[in-house]
Amino acid sequence: MKKVQLFIVGAGNRGFAYAEYARMHPEQAVITGVAEPRDYYRNKMAAEHNIPPEHVFKDWREAVDKEKFADAVIIATQDTQHTDPAVTFSEKGYHMLLEKPMSTRPEECRKITSTVLKNNTIFAVCHVLRYTNYTQRLKEIIASGAIGRIVSMQHLEPVGYWHHAHSFVRGNWRKENEASFMLLAKSCHDIDWIQYIMDSRCTAVSSFGSLMHFRQENKPAKAADRCTECGCEPECPYSAKKIYLSRAQEGNFEWPLDTITSDLTVAGIEKAIETGPYGRCVYACDNDVVDHQVVDMRFENETTVTFTMTAFTEMCDRRTRIFGTKGELYGDGKSIEYYDFLTNQRHKENVSALDGDISSGHGGGDYNLMKNFVTAVAQNDRSRILSGPTETLESHTLIFAAEKARIENCVVSIPCLDVPDLL
Repeated sequence: MKKVQLFIVGAGNRGFAYAEYARMHPEQAVITGVAEPRDYYRNKMAAEHNIPPEHVFKDWREAVDKEKFADAVIIATQDTQHTDPAVTFSEKGYHMLLEKPMSTRPEECRKITSTVLKNNTIFAVCHVLRYTNYTQRLKEIIASGAIGRIVSMQHLEPVGYWHHAHSFVRGNWRKENEASFMLLAKSCHDIDWIQYIMDSRCTAVSSFGSLMHFRQENKPAKAADRCTECGCEPECPYSAKKIYLSRAQEGNFEWPLDTITSDLTVAGIEKAIETGPYGRCVYACDNDVVDHQVVDMRFENETTVTFTMTAFTEMCDRRTRIFGTKGELYGDGKSIEYYDFLTNQRHKENVSALDGDISSGHGGGDYNLMKNFVTAVAQNDRSRILSGPTETLESHTLIFAAEKARIENCVVSIPCLDVPDLL
């Protein structure tokens, strides 16, 4: 198989995760360029992958006028910064792996879709849940008829109490106008996965949710604005000292610690929570995204789905119950159990992820996504792409409709996607 050359645009957590595949499989892929405005992360990526200096950029725009030096670009910038590089590099003939969400605006999602379809480039969005061994096995069980025809589904996304505090109260995704609304930023994985499993078009949606807990009025009377100065800190489950410093003292400097500072020492973590945004009291931040939300969906084949996203859980795997005409299925990302109405028997099997550092991400989805994308580019085999432009546009359209339903307190009908209109 041809070795695929990859250009990383955005050397953050996700950019490094996808680049790791080239380190694991140097015979399949090589990182030939990086664009990243932050010096530390740009230089780190360049050093780890021996990227030539002429292909190391502070801004991706510096690469536009250069002769094409990679087969594909991986765009892992912040959510609001996807559209311009996606459109530009598609026009230059680069195949593309685009971090989710496709964009934070419906019209920009359509623009990206239209561009990649017109340029006929291989294009995938990082809906990694589609690519897990668990998802593929679950699809096989449903296709086998083991539970009959799907009637309805309940799907839970347990964000995790400290994960929500890290990313959506203190972190980069805390404000809609700086990132996007919660359903798009966090749950587009899940809405896309639901659409993939249901294998039908969603025709109508309603939704309810709010920012209920992480608000100024819920701040304890004697609490300080920073955890390092707060007498209430020992009793607070959202304490920055508990979330970050305790991990550092145990010698664990992986995510989320590597996102709050580049000084991965105990002293560096202490300084970050003393002076940086990740040491703020969760009740004294400038966050505005919801901390809980439910979405009800009706599909074209008369099936229904209820989806729940909540911050207030342990950090654990997503959980799904699927109700069929011949049986009931339960899955948690690692195991699948289904009950047969005819035989009154219960069947259970464990589904393992692959080995390796990257394969731990999203239950092996990160690894399988990269494997499929690299193979698709090397062999010009689009069948390896499970999350292409039209599938993603359809699930994103559902998400924008759900948020409209939440804000306007109504049921929103979803029109059929007209692909010819995009060309």
